[in-house]
Amino acid sequence: MPTMLPEIAFNSPGVFVTGTDTGVGKTVIASAIASALRRQRSGTRVGVFKAFATSCRKERGGFVIEDAEALAHYADCRLPLDVINPSRFREPLAPAVAAQQLGVDIDWPGIARCAGEVDTYGDVVVAEGAGGLMVPVDPAQPRATWLETRCFGLPVVVVTRAGLGTLNHTAMTVRLLQDAGITVAGLVVNGYEPDEAAAMADDPSRPGNPQWMQKMTGAKVLALVPQSAGVSGEGFDPAKGELPTAVLDSVATVDWWRVCGG
Repeated sequence: MPTMLPEIAFNSPGVFVTGTDTGVGKTVIASAIASALRRQRSGTRVGVFKAFATSCRKERGGFVIEDAEALAHYADCRLPLDVINPSRFREPLAPAVAAQQLGVDIDWPGIARCAGEVDTYGDVVVAEGAGGLMVPVDPAQPRATWLETRCFGLPVVVVTRAGLGTLNHTAMTVRLLQDAGITVAGLVVNGYEPDEAAAMADDPSRPGNPQWMQKMTGAKVLALVPQSAGVSGEGFDPAKGELPTAVLDSVATVDWWRVCGG
């Protein structure tokens, strides 16, 4: 049965950041991209958007999550967190599963309204998915995934792991996007070990994986982001300090305005 989701598409230039699976570091990379866009063009207003978040913490005002706080922090985005991240769930589940457990519907009109506010605010937009590309996003339509959202009309940056198993996950993710007619802007390899000898000792697949990703998918590896202490997947707290300089600098080597189409 075909799925039918409301059409939500940004008019501003931008990118949609997805990952080969959960915990691959989407928020780290999306935050670094937002920071790079500001560094590369002074005075830029970067709008950030994360339609769904799970694993949220409970506070007096409701559910909040470090991912949305981080995106706002590194983008210096002045929009309310309720606009940046309109749909939040406490349990660490896929959005559709979390909504089904609570017996609630996905508020697509509300998500579209918030996306419109971000679109109006930003000169450029960095949107981030939740989990991997095939995560279900609507309990009323169990087969609906990020593919059915068309990634909000933005070119997609795929965040990948560096080690063994990444070729399969990366190739599947890119193939799905390409078959759906969604533009793949490129790949960002997170947790890369720049010392080849150390990489070989840890995992012999690591040094050659970026080259093979490009061969298999036709998508360009935009950046190799080094392993950094204190940065573990998507869970980091911007209040505890800046992302490591090595992470920010490696991402900033990319001309993100070109990637975003701006």
